Amino acid sequence: MLKVGLTGSIAVGKSYVCRVFRELGAFVLDADLTAREVVEPNTQGWRLIVENFGKEILNPDGSINRKKLGEIVFADESKRLLLNSIVHPLVIEAQNEWLKECEAKNPDGIAIVDAALMIESGSWVRFDKIIVVWCEPSVQLKRLMKRNDLTEEEALRRIKAQMPQEEKKKYADFLIDTTKGFRATRKQVISVFEKLNALQKSKGVQGKAEN
Repeated sequence: MLKVGLTGSIAVGKSYVCRVFRELGAFVLDADLTAREVVEPNTQGWRLIVENFGKEILNPDGSINRKKLGEIVFADESKRLLLNSIVHPLVIEAQNEWLKECEAKNPDGIAIVDAALMIESGSWVRFDKIIVVWCEPSVQLKRLMKRNDLTEEEALRRIKAQMPQEEKKKYADFLIDTTKGFRATRKQVISVFEKLNALQKSKGVQGKAEN
C-alpha cells in the first residue's frame, strides 16, 4: 500500500482535495476529524485538555468549545504548543490503526492522511509521498475570514501561527494549487492520483519481484 501524507495551511482547500481523492478511490483520513474524536467527552484527550485549560472551555453538554479553545491557543504560542503536545500523540496512534485497517482491506491501495501540522510535528517522515495543498495568500485570507467569520486581524493571526506556505512547499513531492477554484483544482487532483497509482503499481511489482 502507498502511504501518502497530505498537508497545507489553514483554509487552502484541503477538504475539497480530499473529497476528490476519495471519489477517485483512495482511502482518505481527515486528521481534523480524528483530532475531534480523540477529545470527545471523557476520553483521555478531553481530560488532559480540561486539566490544562479549565472547564470554561466546555460547552453546556461537556464537549469542548473549539472557538473558545482556539481563541486561547492562537493568542498564546505556549498554549498552542501545549495543546498540540496533548492531541498529537493521540492522533498519530489513531492514524496508525487506520493505516493498518486500510492495508488489510486493500494491500495495493492508496491511503492518504490529511493533517495540517504534519510537517511541523515531523510525522511526515512516515509517508511514502507528501502532497502540499496551497493557494495565493490573499485567497487564503478571504477564505478564512468567510469560513470562520473572523476579522482580518484574527484571520492573519491564525495564518501567522502556522508554518509559512512557502516553507511547507519545500517538503512536497506533489503540489496542488487551489487558487483558481474547484474545476482547476479537480484537474490537478486527478493528475496527482494517476501518478500515485503508477507509483503504487511499480511498488507492488517491485515487492513481488523481491519475494
